[in-house]
Amino acid sequence: MSLRKTLPLLLSLILLLSAGFAFAQSDSRISIIPKPQHLSLRKGEFILNADTRIYVPPKNEDLQSIANQLAQSIKAATGVQPQVVQKKPKKKDKNFIQLNLTSTPDTLGKEGYTLEVSLDKIILAANQPNGLFLGMQTLKQLLPPQPTKAPVSVPGVSIADKPRYAWRGMHLDVTRHFQPVEFVKEYIDYLAMHKMNTFHWHLTDDQGWRIEIKKYPKLTEISAWRDSTLEGHYWDLPQTYKKERHGGFYTQEQIKDVVKYAQERYITVVPEIEMPGHAVAALAAYPELSCTGGPFGVESKWGIFKDVFCAGNEQTFTFLEDVLTEVMALFPSKYIHVGGDESPKARWEECPKCQKRIADEHLKDEHELQSYFVQRMEKFVNANGRQIIGWDEILEGGLAPNAAVMSWRGTKGGIAAAKEKHYVVMTPGTHVYFDHYQGDRELEPTAIHGYSPLSKVYSYDPTPAELTPEERKFILGAQANLWTEYITTQEHVQYMVFPRIAALSEVLWTPANLKDWDSFKQRMQQQYRRYDAMGVHYAKSAYQVRQQLELNPQHNSAKVTFATDATGTDIFYTLDGSAPTPQTNKYDGPIELNKAAVIKAASFVDGKQMEQATSKVFDAHKALNKQVSLATEPHKSFSPGTVALVNGLHGTTDHYDGQWLGYLGDNLEAVIDLKEVQPVRRISSSYFQHIGYRVFLPAQIAYAVSEDGKNYTTVKVISNGEIGNEEGILRKAVTAEIPATKTRYVKITARNVGVSPEKYPSAGQKTWLLVDELSVE
Repeated sequence: MSLRKTLPLLLSLILLLSAGFAFAQSDSRISIIPKPQHLSLRKGEFILNADTRIYVPPKNEDLQSIANQLAQSIKAATGVQPQVVQKKPKKKDKNFIQLNLTSTPDTLGKEGYTLEVSLDKIILAANQPNGLFLGMQTLKQLLPPQPTKAPVSVPGVSIADKPRYAWRGMHLDVTRHFQPVEFVKEYIDYLAMHKMNTFHWHLTDDQGWRIEIKKYPKLTEISAWRDSTLEGHYWDLPQTYKKERHGGFYTQEQIKDVVKYAQERYITVVPEIEMPGHAVAALAAYPELSCTGGPFGVESKWGIFKDVFCAGNEQTFTFLEDVLTEVMALFPSKYIHVGGDESPKARWEECPKCQKRIADEHLKDEHELQSYFVQRMEKFVNANGRQIIGWDEILEGGLAPNAAVMSWRGTKGGIAAAKEKHYVVMTPGTHVYFDHYQGDRELEPTAIHGYSPLSKVYSYDPTPAELTPEERKFILGAQANLWTEYITTQEHVQYMVFPRIAALSEVLWTPANLKDWDSFKQRMQQQYRRYDAMGVHYAKSAYQVRQQLELNPQHNSAKVTFATDATGTDIFYTLDGSAPTPQTNKYDGPIELNKAAVIKAASFVDGKQMEQATSKVFDAHKALNKQVSLATEPHKSFSPGTVALVNGLHGTTDHYDGQWLGYLGDNLEAVIDLKEVQPVRRISSSYFQHIGYRVFLPAQIAYAVSEDGKNYTTVKVISNGEIGNEEGILRKAVTAEIPATKTRYVKITARNVGVSPEKYPSAGQKTWLLVDELSVE
């Protein structure tokens, strides 16, 4: 493209970028994710056929590689592979694609690009090869989403585009469940497809060491393997184990191969070597690096473990410096991730060497000892021309001078770091932990916890509003994390990543003012077809129907609304618990319920059910919306208001769903005023159990009634044995059937277990009592 032709486009881009602009997309074939900064339609279309050529400048290996990749992609989509020609097209030439580097100063940066599709040619231009590669991803999305036969038409467009953030990443944990090199490369392709540029490779943890370190061969002989693996969820009790050897590691040659593969896709691989915590696998091979001397075995279950690298032992630092020397030789990335999270201080508190280090270095406590540890490693990494990045715990005790921070425990750590002028990658568990559920947990594969559906990921903005314009410059971008405790197969990895990676890509690429959820949902319909063509096992959770029930106190009724994260669907529902079909009720607006119902709803496209039906219960009982008095105020962490106890809605096995009222160590005493004396035959109350979080069913429940609110008669006492002794995560309704008894006031007393029993890891700690619907009939 000539300078004379390029300048008007670039000048218009500058004006458009400064003023904001609309995204023209009326052609149904145009479905680009992430959404470009500027796209307008042009007349005509370009026809790809057997005569199409791809022109690249001669003697430019980077552009030659991009052109070859583009030719392969066109062949996969159309069956025709254009010839790559290393020269400039002649003025009279037609039917070609040209990859062009421009040296004109503009606002595109190294990752921006322009794409012009006209009747005779396609011109893809950028300042750097990075931009051309990213622009190629856009061009590929203008091809049919599923393979077809040539000729294929590419719609006429004019696109000027660049990313919002410099760090657009995905993380993969291969320590909990190992993945082969071939799949790691496939994972990198997922990132490239979605215009991401950073692959965070989590290589060491308590459950496995996955990188060959030639100076320490026991790391791959011993630390890379475990003898068994926890089955089911961590909080399922009793815990059981799969007695099967699991593990693996990447040789240095394999790592070089992966890094090269990523570089060819303009993706930086950031390795993570955990320190000072999450070190048990390493200690299994080299126990002398611990505070106690061991012995240790590679961990078979998940969690946080007391045994960490000894901060008072010089040998620890020699070992880690040796490891990082080999790591830095393999990974050319600017940043080396040193973990720094979830490192208990118990061993350091008892270790003479660590206490001597605290005294010798004039440190205040073990938190400052961790800061000393991280800062010492940072000096070593800096001396080798690199920088460290770590989880936000590295802020505790004082942040290393040049360190960058990954803010995972919400945004607080990232905000604090940015205010101290440290670079930040935002990765909060609330929105971008892809090991969290993305749909109704009763319908989804086992996940660690949390709820991050497609819409929630899309709603995320990595730049906190609390920061000043100057502080915002320190937000490098964001990434999603995929921890694999419960993700054992490649298909499950795909399920957890897709389609949420598409939402994240738009969060990280597209300016916030140009994001449009409705447009994104529409564009995802074509993206799903691309995933189908790729053979990706993606989640269809976006098609699950979310049910929202809102109590109407004036009419003792509930308004029911349905929604999905997909578009183009019809929702059908039932109110009697039967399966919804296209022959049942079609949803066309809010439903008013004034009697008990078991609501089931599912989405359909062209008469085909897209996902399993979701289910909710509306319990229209005598206590609905009545006044409830509590003898003791609930804990602030679980205090949705007393209306949650009598709103007809049942809490789920997600105890943060806003329905559960909770007490820490205290008992529940609730009195319901039915407003008038009336016969009662049944009293029920619902409780939650999650022993891992110290949430237990009550030790005892008592139901009592009164006509005057002063003199109560106990009608039923239910002991722990009658409540049940199941373990694990569950919701339990405890019911008392009584002879018809006239009453106005109903008192429900539930006694907290108080402290966790000895057989649990939380032994001796205060326990939670969580209560939900109090029902009277």
